[in-house]
Amino acid sequence: MLDFFLMEITYLGHSSFRIKGKKNIVVTDPYGDEVGFKIPRVTADIITVSHQHHDHNNITAIKGTTKREDPFIVDGPGEYEVGDVSIFGIASYHNKSSGRKRGENTIYLISLDGLRLAHLGDLGQKLNEAQLEQLNGVDILFIPVGGTFTIDDNEAIEVISQIEPQIIIPMHYLAPGMKKDFGVKITVNDFLKAIGEEGNKTKDRLIVSKDKLLPEREIVVLKRKS
Repeated sequence: MLDFFLMEITYLGHSSFRIKGKKNIVVTDPYGDEVGFKIPRVTADIITVSHQHHDHNNITAIKGTTKREDPFIVDGPGEYEVGDVSIFGIASYHNKSSGRKRGENTIYLISLDGLRLAHLGDLGQKLNEAQLEQLNGVDILFIPVGGTFTIDDNEAIEVISQIEPQIIIPMHYLAPGMKKDFGVKITVNDFLKAIGEEGNKTKDRLIVSKDKLLPEREIVVLKRKS
């Protein structure tokens, strides 16, 4: 019988999450103060950066662990093996005009403790066939829903239907404490209403393992760690 380790996922805000596995900790897209709230003090063995905008690449805010003094930085397409973590970076665009307006974006497929997690970064396009083929079998999907700089709530629903993950975690939306001039206007409640999940309650963290995935789709809204 397989022994599945319980993974812990906490939301640091914006597009940043702390994913704690059995042997390694991954932090995605750490942001700077320009968002309006501060990123919590956390440690990581690995940091993924979807693109070089200041609300996604504040790597100096994240400290190393007792195992790794300086986090390993993953910041573009390609294949990475760090300890027991496998990461595959998939090239995509930050907007619908093939990157001409906001540049490129990297989607990360993270394989850890038997789970496949996809972090879409600041995705601004529908996924093409090649990208979808690489994202086959995603268990947990971190998806932007806020519009303006990324896909919006309705476009996110289309991408979800393309990927068909087991667990959906929305990110990059208008949140309390965000600066008014930051530009994101769609809230997580707007997304929940659009996808038919009104009344969905937030969780402090997600504890999950491969054997505890529900057979039906689950949308999880995480409370930002202060």
